[in-house]
Amino acid sequence: MAGGSQITQGDTETRYEVFHTGCAARDVVDHITSRWGIWVLISLQSNDLRFFELRESIQGISEKMLAQSLRALVQDGLIWRKVEPTTPPQVTYGLTEFGRDVGEPLGELFDRITQRLGSREDQ
Repeated sequence: MAGGSQITQGDTETRYEVFHTGCAARDVVDHITSRWGIWVLISLQSNDLRFFELRESIQGISEKMLAQSLRALVQDGLIWRKVEPTTPPQVTYGLTEFGRDVGEPLGELFDRITQRLGSREDQ
């Protein structure tokens, strides 16, 4: 990490220095693992959703926090945003290929946790 470099060049691939505070990959991980980011990604796994549908599916999230989370995840390239020119505008969100790639193991983690919690209650 000489000179505060974020990226190091290896023989065949680029490696990010995720423990460096200025690393772009670290910012993406922070957005994904934020209080609401993970729920947005899991909510979008099965369907593209409009803003109000996301707000309804993620109980406890405020409109402000949902908007901030969506903005960060769009900027990171994890989700896409489509605005229909209606009155009022209809905004739909969905996972990009990158978002599906990242969201899949998060969904599996969520499934494992809920399965284990269910089996613990049976004991």
